[in-house]
Amino acid sequence: MKIIHPDEQAARLQLAACYRVFALLGWTEMIYNHITVRLPESVSDQDKHFLINPFGLHYSEVTASNLVKINVQGEKLDADNPWPVNPAGFTVHAAIHSHLPEAHCVMHTHTTTGLAVACTQGGLAQNNFYSAQLHDQVAYHDFEGITIHADEAPRLLANIGNKPLVILRNHGLLAWGATLPLAFVRLWTLQRACDVQVAQAALGPAIAVTEAVAQKTTQDALQFDARFGGGQDVFDALVRQVDKVDTGYRS
Repeated sequence: MKIIHPDEQAARLQLAACYRVFALLGWTEMIYNHITVRLPESVSDQDKHFLINPFGLHYSEVTASNLVKINVQGEKLDADNPWPVNPAGFTVHAAIHSHLPEAHCVMHTHTTTGLAVACTQGGLAQNNFYSAQLHDQVAYHDFEGITIHADEAPRLLANIGNKPLVILRNHGLLAWGATLPLAFVRLWTLQRACDVQVAQAALGPAIAVTEAVAQKTTQDALQFDARFGGGQDVFDALVRQVDKVDTGYRS
């Protein structure tokens, strides 16, 4: 029987739960897109090892045991895992994981409203409760086609800077964080902002939030602060909802 380091097992359980949370929320794209987590140094020492979803499975089929361990090139490290990986899909994640020290978790979605906002000239509108919490937190990267080419990485990283949220123009949303719950709560806030923006657009001109109010609102958004859990409570609440339906992700 294969022995797994307890820290790796904990990371597997959390990530598998997150895939099920995404499925619960409808943030899925058939078998595509990824949530990736870097394993702690207690597991991989100085090497950079990551967990990613098995290519070919829906998010609702991901479990702790079928998550695939890969290196920064997207190559499988656990030969006994029969599932393939999508190395092309890891291109963006690899660039962020490799060059942003705090990016231990990276999430990418193609939700309808997220993609709709990514296709608008103005991008995210500063006109609602959720976007006001993201003042100066969102970067933009222009569409260059399917993100499979490594030479796009320097331009992507230059555009991201140190901002934890990215609107990939014409493409979708991306979030990263020092922990999975932090990346999640950031993405959830951006997703809600996009939901509201798309719904509001049908109603006519919106009431803009001033720069000063947006700055204050972002400073007061304590859910992003590690001192107040950094999204852990929100994530845990959603995992409890998943557990009411199916605990199979724990296998």
